[in-house]
Amino acid sequence: MDYQKTLNLPQTSFPMKADLPTREPLFLADWEKQKIYHQILAKNKNRPRFIFHDGPPYANGHIHYGTILNKVLKDIVVKYKNMTGFLCEFVPGWDCHGLPIELQVDKDLGAKKKEMTPIAIRKQCRAHAEKFIDIQREEFKRFGCLARWEQPYITMSASYEATIARQFGKFLDAGYLYRGKRPVYWCPSCRTALAEAEVEYGDHSSPSVYVKFRLLEDEKFRKKWGAGKDPIHLVIWTTTPWTLPANLAITLHPTLTYVAVKIKNEVWVVADGLLEKVLATFDRPEHSVLATFSAKDLENHYCQHPLILSRKSLIVLGTHVTLEAGTGCVHTAPGHGQEDYEVGKKYGLDPFAPVDDAGRFTAEAGIDWLTGKKVEEANGEIIEHLTNTGALAHQEMLTHSYPHCWRCNKPVIFRATEQWFISMEHQQLRQHALRAIDQVEWIPPWGRNRIYGMVQHRPDWCVSRQRLWGVPIIALLCGQCGQATSTPELVRHVADLFEKNGGADAWFELDVSKLMPKGFKCLHCGESKKFSKEKDILDVWFDSGVSCVAVLKVQEKIDEPADLYLEGSDQHRGWFHTSLLASLGTEGRTPYKRVLTHGFVVDAEGKKLSKSAKNYLPPENVLKRFGGEMLRLWTAHEDYRNDIRFSEEILTRLSDAYRKIRNTCRYLLGNLYDFNPDTDRVPVAQMQEIDRWALTELNRVVVATRQSYDQFEFHQVVHGLNRFCVVELSAVYFDILKDRLYTEAKTGTARRSAQTVLFEILDHLIRLMAPVLSFTAEEVWREVPKYKGKPLSVFLADFPSAKPEWEDKALTERWQRFLAMRGCVTKALEIARQQKLVGNSLAARVILETAADQKVFLESLGSALTDYLIVSQVDFGKALGDVVHACEEVTGLSVAVLKAHGTKCERCWKFSTSVGENATHPTLCQRCIRVIS
Repeated sequence: MDYQKTLNLPQTSFPMKADLPTREPLFLADWEKQKIYHQILAKNKNRPRFIFHDGPPYANGHIHYGTILNKVLKDIVVKYKNMTGFLCEFVPGWDCHGLPIELQVDKDLGAKKKEMTPIAIRKQCRAHAEKFIDIQREEFKRFGCLARWEQPYITMSASYEATIARQFGKFLDAGYLYRGKRPVYWCPSCRTALAEAEVEYGDHSSPSVYVKFRLLEDEKFRKKWGAGKDPIHLVIWTTTPWTLPANLAITLHPTLTYVAVKIKNEVWVVADGLLEKVLATFDRPEHSVLATFSAKDLENHYCQHPLILSRKSLIVLGTHVTLEAGTGCVHTAPGHGQEDYEVGKKYGLDPFAPVDDAGRFTAEAGIDWLTGKKVEEANGEIIEHLTNTGALAHQEMLTHSYPHCWRCNKPVIFRATEQWFISMEHQQLRQHALRAIDQVEWIPPWGRNRIYGMVQHRPDWCVSRQRLWGVPIIALLCGQCGQATSTPELVRHVADLFEKNGGADAWFELDVSKLMPKGFKCLHCGESKKFSKEKDILDVWFDSGVSCVAVLKVQEKIDEPADLYLEGSDQHRGWFHTSLLASLGTEGRTPYKRVLTHGFVVDAEGKKLSKSAKNYLPPENVLKRFGGEMLRLWTAHEDYRNDIRFSEEILTRLSDAYRKIRNTCRYLLGNLYDFNPDTDRVPVAQMQEIDRWALTELNRVVVATRQSYDQFEFHQVVHGLNRFCVVELSAVYFDILKDRLYTEAKTGTARRSAQTVLFEILDHLIRLMAPVLSFTAEEVWREVPKYKGKPLSVFLADFPSAKPEWEDKALTERWQRFLAMRGCVTKALEIARQQKLVGNSLAARVILETAADQKVFLESLGSALTDYLIVSQVDFGKALGDVVHACEEVTGLSVAVLKAHGTKCERCWKFSTSVGENATHPTLCQRCIRVIS
């Protein structure tokens, strides 16, 4: 008789090889055909809402690992929330205006652009954005992300552009907006102002110079300090010599002590706290300190400008002066620095910046030999002139961190120009923002300090840009007095035109007379007829910043803050920042309740991913080899609170973890081929002890996994599920269970008890992993035995909850004790295998030498003890034999391993003295004879 046919061996069509690149597109097609996302929303329509607002990626170029990471993290949240009793709609968005798109279109058009109208160029920009919205949408969908893809929000839609205009009008109406001349980040290459979020810092080499400014009308000080006839100089230090033509002042700290130091035949003024550093820079020349004095002694006195004889530099006081570097006397050009501007404003100094849009000096500088030169080119000539006039004290090259344009990667300058600003001080916007930050939950918590410091020290928000592709600043320039006028009535009128005429192109297409509401006139001179349009557009960060209103309030009719914003850590100075200011300024509340931040994607060594550095593996190559599922697993596996490492080796390593989870599911399916969940379940009370223990462990995993998802600790989800599959299931439960599953009666209680637990484990495991391993969960779900009410998709199933009836603390503690002892037996068996005493552990008999209480405990497990230890016989007594192992982990336990008594059963492979007793089945043990009979 072929006894193998009497065994209940696993049967499943679920493949061991995932073949993800081939199978994933099939699931995507099914989800789209079945409208799974919309079925989810329909199922949850009456449930509490979880408002998750998507930060818009930029509609330019293909997606990369940073955007993949971001969208997959969001998809995990969306799926988890929808499976746990919430209605979590996810409306994806795209940021469509701004410089990168316009520059790319400029590049594509080349010389043709000069012959095109503004509206024609804008249409090219729109077409470019539309193209990449379609491209990116399909790329995101390829990773299994569920969303309202067919109806996203895009910032260049007519409705959205009208909302941008109306939110601008709200700021105007509330008095936040003003037009003024003050320094802003300016990119000479792109010829536009930049937001702080559009500035990146990188190393830059600059000439570091010490320059002498001679003190004028210094007789009193020469006499007071005993300087005789020696001239007195305030010595400044700067790494931007090109800003010296715009110098209007020298700033000293009001509370620092300064010294007058005689060096050769001159007297230098520096801060006392920096004297040693200054002397070291000049190779410690002979010197003597003539006087120590307060900075206030020099306030409102003048120095001679070292480049322009007709100009004087005022000595002022400012608290931004530090003792970290320099001389304590700070070169001050109010047109080229924020702190300079602030102190200059205090002393009535206008922001003077004789540099044009291209970063070239104008005649306004008052220096003929500089006119027309680029600022960086001018450094050398300025230093040469200072040297020739004796004003240069020292020079050297210095490499330091310097702001660069995020788009062209070239150095930017601070330059005072006429711009539109939102005041941070009006109606205490800054203070309101700082208070609001502390009302938000920041994940991880350091996000609070990051954005708090940025808001605390940021200047007024410059919202104007000198470009074409965007929503215009709605203001009209008076032909009579040249001043700009914007009124709430004008903005509302134009916003309505945007809504009716297909968007902001109306500003460029319509005559200025049609843009003016009735009764419009210049607020400065009263002119009511001659006007031209403001040519500046709004900062693209304003566009995305008002998305909480444009999308949630206007489009989705949700009049409350979002429960979650989730973006990269750079958005503390970007979208998180501007959304906060925009919402507080126009709605009077925070746009979000919770903000989650992830790090940047780097290579295996922690270096920035870069095609030029050859450490960049194109995502399409990863999809072809590994599939989207592996990038989903990578996203969740890494701790996103830090920078996330990515490499082919990391994906290969993760493939091993994936296979363990997949094979666990395959094992479960294989042993449920004949199980009907509706009719074959065994009640918990009738289950064997190990089955009840497995349910307590499953309950523990459900609780821990839910907690990890709730806390957005997705790496803990992956680690927890992987450990459960490898340790509690594969190494313990499955290992012990095989004999019962394969050899016991097919429909007997013993096997059905095990199958009941296996079904619960499979059913729970699929749903626990579904938000992360979406493709695999769906694939397994389709193979799960059918039962009444089984949903079409795993994403239409509810997330598992802990079951009180499975909870058994005493049983858990009991099995913790047993598994420690079992581990000692397993070690002893491994030693016996190494010494070739036994092969399979079923060929062994173990003798347990234990303390009395340990023996009582182990005997309480009854006849199942041999099954739990996976040996053929267990005895108690003196641990004597071929292999003896004294357990270190469990005091008082020693294990002896010997060859088992009896003969190996042909069917179950256990050794038994009963083999051979039955004439009909001479190769079987009594247990197997009972089963097959």
